[in-house]
Amino acid sequence: MAAKVDLKKTIDGYRARQGEFRVLEMPPLPYLMVDGHGDPNTAQEYADALAALYPVAYTLKFASKTDGRDYVVPPLEALWWAEDMDAFTRTRDKSQWDWTAMIMTPDWITEQMFEDAVAKVSAKDRPASLDKVRRETLAEGSCVQTLHIGPYDAEGPVLEEMHERFIPERGLRMTGKHHEIYLGDPRRVEPARLRTILRQPVSVYEC
Repeated sequence: MAAKVDLKKTIDGYRARQGEFRVLEMPPLPYLMVDGHGDPNTAQEYADALAALYPVAYTLKFASKTDGRDYVVPPLEALWWAEDMDAFTRTRDKSQWDWTAMIMTPDWITEQMFEDAVAKVSAKDRPASLDKVRRETLAEGSCVQTLHIGPYDAEGPVLEEMHERFIPERGLRMTGKHHEIYLGDPRRVEPARLRTILRQPVSVYEC
């Protein structure tokens, strides 16, 4: 059997350093996705989204392994936005947040494999939000990203620096949705040591 593939080690978008903003080009990538709204800490909708995503992701992994292509399930990711983005960066009014929870899949995962995985999960202990899980390709293109170390609620100043200094000073403008990649498990890692990649799609500003 071939060696287990770890996509975090082969895709540039999983590399970031604290205190460094970097412009990179992201290729289109396939994800499992669930959409929702509200505070991720208190909304049952967010917990239900994760409870549906992970079983499908691991069922796909084991199906792929059986076919001879094993891989490490990538980390949880999420897109975040609000009608007024100050609710995300400054006031942190989580009740106003919209989100898409996501787990990337390898490009060799087919639609039939996805459908089979959903059916298998459904036959066991069907998650409440299983019907909301979909496969979609995310095409972000040019992005700016950095690594944040610390509690999620301490991201605000880093995002302000990214949005209000780094991006405009390079003649760029924000496009797309704020993207986070969670490299640490908050159930096992103390808040001060959490590692989160913060990513913002951008384009060249045109007068």
